[in-house]
Amino acid sequence: MNAVEVAPEAYHAVLGLEKYVRANVEHTVLELVKLRASMLNGCAYCVDMHSRDALAAGESSRRLFAVAAWREAPFFDERERTALALTDAVTRLGEHGVPDEVWDAAAAVWQEKELADLLMAIVTINVWNRIAVTCRTTLPAEV
Repeated sequence: MNAVEVAPEAYHAVLGLEKYVRANVEHTVLELVKLRASMLNGCAYCVDMHSRDALAAGESSRRLFAVAAWREAPFFDERERTALALTDAVTRLGEHGVPDEVWDAAAAVWQEKELADLLMAIVTINVWNRIAVTCRTTLPAEV
């Protein structure tokens, strides 16, 4: 199913969130969050798109590959690490929610508005991932 064609108003609502986070979350962090959530959700379409977008914006391939093992990689600063940890916790949300230590670590380095915007970025990419995976969105043959 092409959800965009079947429910264009819903698509535009999610697109509104996407435009908001693009305007309010630092681009490098946003691409890392999008890539990490897409990896966790098994969304090949989004992994492909966001890795290409990040490379085009000047991100190094070494850092992008390391997103898969970010906890062990030395390439990320404290804000990026807390963003990735929060991405993991929100994307894998279990019955006990986001652990306090993950939230507290993020709140220690992100101002409240920045943290709210980061959270919106994480939930938005999770919506896109769930649409793409459920609808079996295929990767473009050529880019």
